[in-house]
Amino acid sequence: MATDPTPGQPPDEPPPSLWQTIASVAASFFGVQSSKNRKRDFSKGKPLHFILVALGMTVAFVLVVWVAVRLALRSAGL
Repeated sequence: MATDPTPGQPPDEPPPSLWQTIASVAASFFGVQSSKNRKRDFSKGKPLHFILVALGMTVAFVLVVWVAVRLALRSAGL
């Protein structure tokens, strides 16, 4: 007797695409991840993909904040 490892989802559902992974990580940054996407990510996604995307997005966020501060200080004459 075969059992479905992920109840409520078809067994042939593909793993999350790059864009779905980016959207999931972005949603998790704000704490608004949907239950459906969270279940998909944990059942079909690979942890390394989410870790790499999260690290990249974190570096990008830090760089954007750094540039914004530099521009603000420059416009203030400091």
